[in-house]
Amino acid sequence: MRTTRLFASAVLTGLALLTATGTAVADTPSPSPSTGSGDGPTEAGTTFRTATAIQQHQRATATASTGDYLYWVFPADAGQRATVKAKITLPETAARHGASTWQIDVYDGLRRRQACMYGNQTRAAASDAASVELSCVLRTVRAWSEPWADDPLPGSYYVRLTVVDLPDADLGLPAHAEIQVDSVDKGGAHDVDGTLAEPLVPGASSVERATDGTGSGKQSTTRISLGSEPDDGWSSGWWTDRWLWTVGGGVLGALAAVFGYSLTRGRGRPSRVPPGV
Repeated sequence: MRTTRLFASAVLTGLALLTATGTAVADTPSPSPSTGSGDGPTEAGTTFRTATAIQQHQRATATASTGDYLYWVFPADAGQRATVKAKITLPETAARHGASTWQIDVYDGLRRRQACMYGNQTRAAASDAASVELSCVLRTVRAWSEPWADDPLPGSYYVRLTVVDLPDADLGLPAHAEIQVDSVDKGGAHDVDGTLAEPLVPGASSVERATDGTGSGKQSTTRISLGSEPDDGWSSGWWTDRWLWTVGGGVLGALAAVFGYSLTRGRGRPSRVPPGV
């Protein structure tokens, strides 16, 4: 009975630790400012190639004309589930002629449109609305996938914001957009046995600008990267929190083996049986 109680206590303690660790790792958001940092870019690109690079948890803004396509690009690494949020401050009510419908789309590094798991990807704004807010929760980024699959993979993700329906007379009116990307780390539950050789960052090429700031005729070169990557670099190495579950499972298996052996080994030779038998 004592062995049984010790084994049951060990099993329950191990399961509690594994569950707590897995839940904490899977559901803990990546560190981010409470309202987003306000030092992000103040303009947006108008095509995929000119998309403005932003980091996660960084609030970017842009002022543009209604009807323009606005593009940003941000990095997403394996295990992250990103949420893209946008807020559009609409033109003055007196200048508008009717309702408008806005939409946010997200594309991966191969420019494949990524479906939103949930959120308000498209939303209509009444003619007297001051602003409209959009959101898109992407699927968890996988470290590796089959070539034919449409799974989100580590690399750059493009955000496109535009109005898809409005009166023609409202085209060109000024509008102000704010965008922020946050993510949560879903942990080892979404790990796969494989990694990409390189993240999908097709915009990693650079544009060179030659400047002469010395007045001596010497040229200095400024390289402007069109790609984006996480501040702490792309994930690498063999460690994931799946090792915690593996080690925990091994410990529980060893305890089960000890308990089974203690039940089946018996108490040795009975005293009534002669030694030579």
